[in-house]
Amino acid sequence: IKMTHELMKLPYELDALEPLMSKETLEFHYRKHHQTYVTKLNGLIKDTKYEDLPLEDIIKDSEGGVFNNSAQVFNHDFFWQSLTPGGSEIPSEVEDALTKTFGSVDKFKEEFTNTAVNHFGSGWAWLVKDASGKLEIVATANAATPITEGLTPLLTCDVWEHAYYIDTRNARPAYLENFWKLVNWDFVAKNLAKQQKYECIRRIFLLIHRQVIELILQSSRIVLFVLMLVLNPQLFQHLYFLTQQEHQPLHFY
Repeated sequence: IKMTHELMKLPYELDALEPLMSKETLEFHYRKHHQTYVTKLNGLIKDTKYEDLPLEDIIKDSEGGVFNNSAQVFNHDFFWQSLTPGGSEIPSEVEDALTKTFGSVDKFKEEFTNTAVNHFGSGWAWLVKDASGKLEIVATANAATPITEGLTPLLTCDVWEHAYYIDTRNARPAYLENFWKLVNWDFVAKNLAKQQKYECIRRIFLLIHRQVIELILQSSRIVLFVLMLVLNPQLFQHLYFLTQQEHQPLHFY
């Protein structure tokens, strides 16, 4: 099945983020930059092994132009979903998770803002969760994305200049101030819950795996013991004699 990637449909109108993020910014950022990544990606994967792969699979297996454009499609998809008109109230489970790791929501925002503002050149600032469940703030350069490092993204902020130059010119700190007023915390909560679900499934699988291995080992001991008895009748007679004498059950392992 040949897969054609399409520009995602925004969950709000182009002017819905005003005055914090202008309609003109979205017309350039979403309709031109984001669309260009999608168009280039489709052209690059035509008649290649990537043509029928989902976006995330392409990202994890590619390099060069295919990687840059596929990763930028993913990053922008994630960025637009990280925003919502007027922002949203932070759910208690997100607040608790941020407080546990960073001390408070305000301290998290301060650290995230510092990472985003001080990132040199183009790239992204992310809130991610690793396989152990630990929250972390990371920055990625250019098109790089945390999913190639086994990290689960929860929130992102685009710090390429095309994300803010129309509205705040070169003032990235002012852009970050506006960003916090638009954050979709419900999207963060959804990603957090999804990661927790995967972590729960992983732990259950590991537990079952250990139990199966233990069962196999126990069964192997019994089989080996029976073989020893079959191959050595004198051993069997000796053990039987001992149990009869001492009135004790026969232990296999």
